[in-house]
Amino acid sequence: MNLSKGQRRTLVRILLAGAVLAMLGGLALGGVLPEAWYIRLPLFLIPYVLVGWDVLWSAVRGVLRGQLLDENFLMALATLGALVIDEYPEAVFVMLFYQVGELFQSIAVGKSRKSIAALMDIRPDEARVEREGSECVVDPDDVIVGEVIVIRPGEKIPLDGVVIEGRSELNTLSLTGEALPRDVAEGDEVLSGCVNISGLLWIRVTKPFGESTVSKILELVENSTLVKSKAENAVTKFAHWYTPAVVVGAVLLAVVPSLITGEWQRWLHSALIFLVVSCPCALVISVPLSYFGGLGCASRHGVLVKGANRLESLANTETVVFDKTGTLTEGSFSVTEVIPTEGIERHALLRLCAAAEQFSNHPIAVSLRASCTEAGAGELPHAEAREIAGLGVLAVIDGRRVLVGNAALMRREKVDFAEKCSAGTVIYVASDGKFLGSIVISDTVKKGACEAIRMLRQCGVKRTVMLTGDRTEAAKAVADRLQIGEYHASLLPADKVERVEKLLEEKQGVLVFVGDGVNDAPVLARADVGIAMGALGSDAAIEAADVVLMDDDPTKIADAIRISRFTRRIVWQNIVFALGIKALFLVLSVFGLTNMWAATFADVGVAVIAILNAMRTLRYHV
Repeated sequence: MNLSKGQRRTLVRILLAGAVLAMLGGLALGGVLPEAWYIRLPLFLIPYVLVGWDVLWSAVRGVLRGQLLDENFLMALATLGALVIDEYPEAVFVMLFYQVGELFQSIAVGKSRKSIAALMDIRPDEARVEREGSECVVDPDDVIVGEVIVIRPGEKIPLDGVVIEGRSELNTLSLTGEALPRDVAEGDEVLSGCVNISGLLWIRVTKPFGESTVSKILELVENSTLVKSKAENAVTKFAHWYTPAVVVGAVLLAVVPSLITGEWQRWLHSALIFLVVSCPCALVISVPLSYFGGLGCASRHGVLVKGANRLESLANTETVVFDKTGTLTEGSFSVTEVIPTEGIERHALLRLCAAAEQFSNHPIAVSLRASCTEAGAGELPHAEAREIAGLGVLAVIDGRRVLVGNAALMRREKVDFAEKCSAGTVIYVASDGKFLGSIVISDTVKKGACEAIRMLRQCGVKRTVMLTGDRTEAAKAVADRLQIGEYHASLLPADKVERVEKLLEEKQGVLVFVGDGVNDAPVLARADVGIAMGALGSDAAIEAADVVLMDDDPTKIADAIRISRFTRRIVWQNIVFALGIKALFLVLSVFGLTNMWAATFADVGVAVIAILNAMRTLRYHV
């Protein structure tokens, strides 16, 4: 077991104190140790101070700072009280066992942190950059956008960029949770944090290190542990009121029965046991550790969750709303049909449409330009274009006013056109008010989308809804194939927000919206939980979403829900177990039916068991 320097020191103190306590106990049992308190007390103080000086010092500092009622104060008060009533072995043992529990807790938390650090061990230490004809190794922060970095086999890619030379396979496991290597060649975009497997790559940097994918992920993981769940906040508030209450209860237990019976030592002993049992460390440690492990488990499966509160919300998911394009479908469109009107040739219509869309990054625009290139249409004419949100593009090409968009755009501009019914997306083209024809573009359903819907139903999700700006025919075709019972088509971005608002009014549990993170930021932010799908590296996704899926696999949504529910189950197991055992021992201590040794188990033993249970979240497999 790898222990830190501080943990090794604590272990040595525990072993030494335990040896001295065992020796003194043996002498006492053999009748060798004198009964006089002035001999026994100094001897037992040796192991007591050896193992507990840091607890005593923390208690003193807490008193000086006004923080009286933490576990250090309670443990110091209980053990010093045991010394006062001549229970020397019990005082030393309680402090010894408490330190054993604290050491175990420290090891457990450290192990969880190391596990998450190993999962997210994607921060590169250096970058090999070409400068003035030679390679030099620099810090990734010092690399400038536009410079060329060289990645050798086995090295991590330090910054986002585009491959300008070379061919290789990339291990994306740390980013996406996907074990299958990804082939890259010249022209492909690559993300920082991936590991180059085989070939030599030359990559032109497109983002500074502070804006790279690896930096965003590391920042997101670090910040996620700072956001507490409702259960964590409830435990914190509970401990705030619980600890003073048990201290008052211990004082009353020591004083009131003693005034009645006159048995001061017996009831003081019961009050000290009461204090030991009351330490809330099992809850205060195990609940945050459970959520910490759940966040780490989700990261290992390629799901980044922005905080324990989001992980907790996922467990109550009853409604999942999907964007269509790029979420349930590939978003990689292809032209399947070109239908010109009389008087215009097929390639001319396609070329005019591509020219109007030549500056757009929308998937439909990209597919139009790709089809135009494949058709050998040559260089596109210059266009001055303006995008009309949710409708299409208005462009001026060679002095002509060209409209490229959906049927709503044609109707708005009062163009007399022939509307076409198709399962694909229909793009209408008009010039100077005259309808020129239409182009049908089809998208394909994502691999795994059907399985994702089925898995969500297995998880108990009661309602799945699809929202899209596409036409009703295209939306219906996708919904029927995926067996999504409810869909809403021809929605503008503002309409999607309005539709989600209505769904929020109707829902009972948590509503999750899943989008591609490019143009769904308002809806992602409005939903109870927003999940950015397949948007690794997208600024909009990471900013607006509560959860980021680090690959393009929609089945990870169900995985995230399962992890959240398992984490919640572990949290409640720990809460019920800890409070139940403590309540039992508190009652037993009131009636004098337990001793300090058993009380120590009720505190430290319960904490150890709860911590072990909490660590199961880190090892959970969906």
